[in-house]
Amino acid sequence: MYYFMYILSMLIFGTNGYYVTNISIEGSQIVLFRTIIGGLLLTGMAAIRGGFDRMALRTDAPFLLGGGIALGLNWVALFEAYRLLNVSLATLIYYIGPVLFLLSTPFLFREKLSGIKLAAAGIVLIGLICISGSIVAGGMNFQGLFAAVMSALLYATLIAFNKRIARTGGMQTAAIELDVAFVVVFLYVMIMTGFPHPQAADLPYLSAIGVINTGLAYFLYFSGLQKLPGHAVALLSYVDPVSALVFSAILLHETLTPIQMVGAALIIGGAMFGERAK
Repeated sequence: MYYFMYILSMLIFGTNGYYVTNISIEGSQIVLFRTIIGGLLLTGMAAIRGGFDRMALRTDAPFLLGGGIALGLNWVALFEAYRLLNVSLATLIYYIGPVLFLLSTPFLFREKLSGIKLAAAGIVLIGLICISGSIVAGGMNFQGLFAAVMSALLYATLIAFNKRIARTGGMQTAAIELDVAFVVVFLYVMIMTGFPHPQAADLPYLSAIGVINTGLAYFLYFSGLQKLPGHAVALLSYVDPVSALVFSAILLHETLTPIQMVGAALIIGGAMFGERAK
């Protein structure tokens, strides 16, 4: 059951790009709706399941705050990359984040990088070169490429903060970080774009990305995360980018060039190799 719940959450996350491309407002404004709906749902779930551990929150407060900021800005960058680039390429570049975190561990956590981990990172970076080179050569949106790279950097930052969280449970962490992300994105939207005014046709997609892709998906995600072994979680996480590629091909009719397919295989394969090596 827990394997099913975790895989289902990954499949739901893989549809994010489809919803974003069908909503008329800015990517950061979509994130605003996502964080407020998802934050309210997860905060309610956490309260029902026993409330919040105040002592743990005091200990982990700086990392929860940092994680929430990184989460909000991470989604803003990713959703803009969906629009400016396309879902497939943005997703692939986004999933370089875990490898960037891996390369930072000697500096942040004094962990040694084995030859296998370095080889995995090298494979992923070659894949990034294949994809980014094809984007530049094809005259595609350079701003989209920049947004995708920023989303990967912020993803790595989010992992680093979450790795420092020692006492706060998974559901509580998700709820608090979503609430912090809402405040950060609200300030960003007010400064950069102004308050969103979605059209009637946007409302079903906004509701789905808030309730299903955030509230429900994170509930399934953390329910599975708490019960599954670490190596299974690491490898099954790559159901998300693979399903995103499949959904974008079927629902959005996106295609990858041969060199981009090679890059996709290198990024996903190298990242999985690095996770398996750990």
